[in-house]
Amino acid sequence: MREEDLDWAVYHGIPQTGTITVEDLISVTGFEPDAVMASLERLEHYLLIQRSGGRIRLLSIQESLIACRSRHSRVDLPFVIENGVIRAKKE
Repeated sequence: MREEDLDWAVYHGIPQTGTITVEDLISVTGFEPDAVMASLERLEHYLLIQRSGGRIRLLSIQESLIACRSRHSRVDLPFVIENGVIRAKKE
């Protein structure tokens, strides 16, 4: 299976609202744990998901766009994103 197809299947195994554990995602998708973990790494790198405390959730389009802007901005932005929350940077 191509990585793109695996990522698509793993992405769609994550609930639209709420979170899921890695173990439950492996069970839902039926893929090998190593393959799911590699896919999660790619999905997180592409700013499509967030992993926190052993749980996985989909990022909204707005969250993904803000995270992308934050990652690729050449200007030091006045905020940071921590666990899905936008916070003003501390001086």
